[in-house]
Amino acid sequence: MRLNSHPSGRHFLQIPGPTNVPDRILRAIDHPTIDHRGPEFNALARKVLRSVRNVFQTKQPVIIYPSSGTGAWEAALVNTLSPGDLVLMWETGHFASLWKKMAERLGLKAEFMGGDWRKPADPSAIEQRLKADTKHDIKAVCVVHNETSTGVVSDVSAVRRAIDQARHPALLLVDTISSLGSIDYRHDAWGVDVTVAGSQKGLMLPPGLSFNAVSEKAVAASKKSKMTKSFWGWDEMLAANANGWFPYTPSTNLLYGLNEACDMLLEEGLDAVFARHARHAEATRTAVKGWNLEILCSDPKAYSGSLTAIVMPEGHDADAFRKVALENFNLSLGQGLTKVAGKVFRIGHLGDFNDLTLMGTLSGVEMALGLAKVPHNPGGAQAALTYLRDTAPGARQG
Repeated sequence: MRLNSHPSGRHFLQIPGPTNVPDRILRAIDHPTIDHRGPEFNALARKVLRSVRNVFQTKQPVIIYPSSGTGAWEAALVNTLSPGDLVLMWETGHFASLWKKMAERLGLKAEFMGGDWRKPADPSAIEQRLKADTKHDIKAVCVVHNETSTGVVSDVSAVRRAIDQARHPALLLVDTISSLGSIDYRHDAWGVDVTVAGSQKGLMLPPGLSFNAVSEKAVAASKKSKMTKSFWGWDEMLAANANGWFPYTPSTNLLYGLNEACDMLLEEGLDAVFARHARHAEATRTAVKGWNLEILCSDPKAYSGSLTAIVMPEGHDADAFRKVALENFNLSLGQGLTKVAGKVFRIGHLGDFNDLTLMGTLSGVEMALGLAKVPHNPGGAQAALTYLRDTAPGARQG
């Protein structure tokens, strides 16, 4: 495929986000821009601010920023902490590492635990570290729920229990940028203080919105925080949102899209959404095993419903393979990042996604493996197809 050509058919965007935007959301965004100080916007904002709480499974406020998820990372830190505070973070991959780097650049002290990009956060190790912190110097524990660079999911509820069992007052801050709306996540039930999210993955929107779901404890902490903030401040946001307004110009058209996304997720039902993602993830792993390739996540209990990271055989470059997939089949796959650059490729199976989309993706991967002369067993796509056939709703009814 020539880069300046226009290939027929749709582009298979199967990176782990941004994800494909469904027509319903595209049509919602394609709405005339309205006055963000007028009654029509006020009605939209009130509905969106209510609906989005259901997606986070919380009764607490959800703050919406016109930014990428990186902005929501910063908001979570600067609203709850003070310069020099110590935060405990678990290294599950590239994005956990970036969050740590941000914390340090903001003037916080960040302590990294873990380091194995193939396993989730270890709640028992976190508990022991917190028990050793008898002076309660650690002010927050930061965990990435679904590490987008590795396809490893950490047990947030177990981390919450670890904090409680250590009888430690640290806040729990969780990144759900690639899990919200795709993998079961419960802000209230799991005792999370700040949940960070973005619009461009499970919410099926273009990039441009980010979120902080905040507990009462987090809001109380924000009143004592001494970090410098203006744009990211919760206080003005919460005050304005209480009446269906924003303190500065919001992304009005993306809010129309968010309204539609929430409707779509809640119409399907969150349990059904999570089950759909889990089924497609298992079908993908079935294909990978059929190809006799290796899944980066080494703990089956931590497999991701959003994406699968696949290890390339020794001596083969993942980016060269991805280029073959793009140029021959108009298929975009996720690249390996930092520690695993050139060593893995990632298949995103989240968002607006169904069986036929998955089979098109896996078929493209298998054909590209052959063209790139990557050692593999043929038939992985067929194994996934058989799995999907046998687990289809009609098969279960039969």
